[in-house]
Amino acid sequence: MKMKINTLKNRIIFTLVAFMAISCSDDFVNVTSENESADNYFNSEEEYQQALIGAYDLLQATYLNVMIGEIASDNTLAGGESANDVIGFQQIDKMTHNPLNQQLRDIWNWMFAGVNRANYILQYQDKTEFDGRTQVIAQARFLRAYYYFELVKFFGAVPLVIDKPLAFGDQFDIARTPASEVYDQIEADLIFAAENLPANQAQKGRITSGAANALLGKAYLYQNQFSEAAVALEKVIAGPYMLVTDYESIFEPEGENGTESVFEVQYTDEEGAGFGCLQCSEGNVAVGFNGIRNFNGPTFDSGFSFNLPLQETVDAFEAGDIRKDVAILDIEEFASQTGATYVEGYEHTGYYNRKYIARKGDLNTGDANLTNPNNYRAIRFADVLLMAAEANFKKSPPDEGKAREYLNRVRVRAELDPVQLSGNALLDQIYKDRRSELVGEGHRFFDLVRTGRAASAIDGFVVGKHELFPIPAIEIQLAGNNWEQNPNY
Repeated sequence: MKMKINTLKNRIIFTLVAFMAISCSDDFVNVTSENESADNYFNSEEEYQQALIGAYDLLQATYLNVMIGEIASDNTLAGGESANDVIGFQQIDKMTHNPLNQQLRDIWNWMFAGVNRANYILQYQDKTEFDGRTQVIAQARFLRAYYYFELVKFFGAVPLVIDKPLAFGDQFDIARTPASEVYDQIEADLIFAAENLPANQAQKGRITSGAANALLGKAYLYQNQFSEAAVALEKVIAGPYMLVTDYESIFEPEGENGTESVFEVQYTDEEGAGFGCLQCSEGNVAVGFNGIRNFNGPTFDSGFSFNLPLQETVDAFEAGDIRKDVAILDIEEFASQTGATYVEGYEHTGYYNRKYIARKGDLNTGDANLTNPNNYRAIRFADVLLMAAEANFKKSPPDEGKAREYLNRVRVRAELDPVQLSGNALLDQIYKDRRSELVGEGHRFFDLVRTGRAASAIDGFVVGKHELFPIPAIEIQLAGNNWEQNPNY
């Protein structure tokens, strides 16, 4: 079954007073909290589990990270209704974003809120003994690592706080921690999680040892530690995961939490949401944002026409690649075949991200565009194979045999011929298949940056600037201007 993340809202509310997790006025100062203090909590396994569900909750807010990972890249245009629709997306698309960008501030706030919730648990990790406590701690450490990984890949050096929540006022004494030290903590958390979690969990959506090793391998890959990445990813390849035969099924409801899913963010349409608190939605907000504008027809539901694939993205697929029609919806062709109608939005390309647009059949809980139940496949086994192919190629000494083997496993599933390439031609093919396999899933911008290809692929990309996003200006101000901005912003 799906893991219901809304338990936090119904059963326990934390006092999250960290300045990075608050997006309201100063009216909260000097107000007596009615919330239960963490000092009086964590007295039973049930309370730890409730707090853990609260830490899982912020995973649902990563829909925004996924969208920006595509919009900032050469895969898609921002789209929407007009050039002023979600101006933050428009700026990121054109590489004109600045420290006032609201969407970047949301990522900063929401990811640090996730860090804080994990740290609340870890601050009291030794308070109460119970069977399974180590697994709770391991999940909390994975979640902290996950949120910090998102922060470091977006912003580079960020404040690193371990085993206690960030309290209001701490910002004056906490510096931005170098990215290398943040990665050290990410690695330590993930190694602990991998060693203390099972390969399978009874409840779908819970973190496993495979998820921890996969994220660990990814973190190593982002630091160009290719031998270490290969070792971690090989552990995932050893099982229990496998590529599903029916590629299209991966992104349909029946494909959720399947044998190819290494880690999946759980969404539900059972609780409604509104624009006043997008991070509060239990549904996948990106699905509605990506959807077909004013759509009326079969199979799909309507949306806001953001994140539109480019013709170049469509053309990047090889002839015969079955992944193209799964990843890309040609709306004009679909309408001519079915009689469906729609409205062309801003920057209309004729294409939509078919993996993550709304399907018919959900509860349509209001706002229906914000409460789609489509899970996000955060780490897929195909992604692991392609990361392992790259790591084995780049490690010293390289293992081109393994690199080809893992690449070809992905290609054969796509009904493409296996390759017998070597040298740079092999690496280029790994990059090409990585784009075709993962298009629409939020990885493209960061893949281009970490491999040094962003400037040649993304219009407006400035070397020495756009590898990172700017620290939100208000966060620097709240820190007493003690933090330096990222270069050239």
